[in-house]
Amino acid sequence: MNNFTDKVVLITGAGSGLGRAAAVAVAAQGATLALVDISEQGLADTRTAVLEVAPEAKTVVLTADVSDEAQVEGYVTATVEAFGRIDGFFNNAGIEGKQNPTEQYASDEFARVLSINLNGVFFGMKHVLAVMKSQNSGHIVNTASVGGIRGIGNQSGYAAAKHGVVGLTRNSAVEYGEFGITINAVAPGAIWTPMVENSMKQLHAENPEKAAEQFIQTNPTKRYGKADEVAAVVAFLLSDAASYVNAQVIAIDGGQSQKY
Repeated sequence: MNNFTDKVVLITGAGSGLGRAAAVAVAAQGATLALVDISEQGLADTRTAVLEVAPEAKTVVLTADVSDEAQVEGYVTATVEAFGRIDGFFNNAGIEGKQNPTEQYASDEFARVLSINLNGVFFGMKHVLAVMKSQNSGHIVNTASVGGIRGIGNQSGYAAAKHGVVGLTRNSAVEYGEFGITINAVAPGAIWTPMVENSMKQLHAENPEKAAEQFIQTNPTKRYGKADEVAAVVAFLLSDAASYVNAQVIAIDGGQSQKY
């Protein structure tokens, strides 16, 4: 199956977790890749992982801070200069931030989390949509969260940002559908990634393994999801097979967000 032959896919947050898993998934289906992250080492490791499954894959790695619009415009321009177009965009880079109840949530931390998780997504969409509109085609997948469709507690910045991502997704999908562009979001739940592992350390610094075990007991599946399970959905939404799926927010959480 080569759903991405002759397709250029741009991925932010590509240096680890969901971004790396998505890069491997679409590369295995023939994609040409532009990989963006703030971590040079993370990008190098992802490129290695991509070439293990797709030795002939064309890739470019781009270091950028997604909260800086000039750098976002730079990674979009560099992708077009390298490959001529952008067919798919996994707008994924994000952080959790520190956990605290709202009254104790630091204002500078709130601003930091929003600058990466919400502003970064907006900047990416703004500059990639201009390219896709000129092509009259393209697929965008934003990374939201179950924290963007319900309250989760102790994460004011993260929840506000991810709810904002959901709103941006739906609003822009309505605006750009007529130009052959689809815009959707995934809302991962308890997916075992470095970010979730760090979250468990925040919950219980002395025994994060115990916190992780307790946390998952409320999930209907009684297990954590895997990054490649999210990547499979992302790959579908970035492909032409999902050409009539638009403005959707798809929870990938084992059903937990539907549990009373």
